[in-house]
Order: sequence, then C-alpha cells, then structure tokens
Amino acid sequence: MVLAGGAARRMGGADKPTLPVAGQSMLTRVLAAVHDADPRVVVGRVPADLPVAVHVTREEPPGGGPVAAAAAGLALVPDSVTYTALLAADLPFLTGEAIDVLRLTMESAPMEGAVYRDAEGHLQVLCGVWRTKALRAALDRLAEERGGLDGAPVRSLLEKVRVVEVSWRRPGPPPWFDCDTDDDLRTAEEWAR
Repeated sequence: MVLAGGAARRMGGADKPTLPVAGQSMLTRVLAAVHDADPRVVVGRVPADLPVAVHVTREEPPGGGPVAAAAAGLALVPDSVTYTALLAADLPFLTGEAIDVLRLTMESAPMEGAVYRDAEGHLQVLCGVWRTKALRAALDRLAEERGGLDGAPVRSLLEKVRVVEVSWRRPGPPPWFDCDTDDDLRTAEEWAR
C-alpha cells in the first residue's frame, strides 16, 4: 500500500510521487520494490501513464492525512493477505531487499509490525511492514477512540501495535530516505548517480 497523497507544501505543491529520480518517478520506484505484492494499492493520484497495474483509492475526507489514507488503502486489501507494506510514495531508494528485511524481522520477533529506525532514533512509520489483521485492528481502535481518522498523527498507529524497530546497516542511501523538499530531491539525484 503506497500513500501518494499530500499537498507537498515544502515543494510548492508539486505532485511529488511523479517527480523523477534517475529518470523514473518516485512512485514507480516504490512500486518496483513491491513488484510481487498482490494487490498493489495506491492511495492518491496516479498518472495515466503509470507503467504498472494498481488499485487506486482516496482517503475520506480528501486531505485527511496518512492514517486516513492507510485505512482507505487497507479497505482494498483482502483479509487473506497476511502482510501489508505501508509506504510513502516518495522513497526513491526503497528496494525489495529492504521490504524483505522488515518482513523477516517481524516474523522472527514475532511482532505485529516492523519499521525502520534512522540514525537519530526516529521511527519511519511510512516505511514498514505490518501484519494485515493487526494493522486493520489498530486503525479500527484508533478511529473509535478519536471518532474518525481525519488528521490522526501517523505515530498514533505505533501506540496500537507491537512494533519491532529495524536498523539499516548497509552502504548507500537508506531505504526510508524521502524527498520532502527540493534539496532532498537534488540529494536523491546525486546519490542515484
């Protein structure tokens, strides 16, 4: 499940997921990292020329934030799906290997989710893998407590599930590196070279 909404205020309202890094849109790069996922769900706008098939939905209300978007996307994921990756659409260095590390770590823990922890100790909630049933239950509990998911902080999900924190110790850019600013996009281009 790839969250491709958001206003991209720090980038002048650009359609961030469609911005290229090394000649390929960030959304396409993220979808390539989960090429074997079924279904692949994108919450937000999808360009007509997207080179892969995806299911598309929007959060309610529009602009309701990543937690509302996660709930909208999860509605398209069958109960029979054991694991769900919850990913931002602006992760140009995400790889299938990075997703596998999260899934395998969660399975061996055993926990309900696995997310990366960056060098500063921040958890990268939108670069994680979750047990689908646990994520669905957490979203339901959060919606009940708050009276809805509109504007719910993404970190509030962490209060509802047992999550293992994963460090990435491989060379190169971390898989959770996201492009929130024009400077981030320039850095991504430099790293991609």
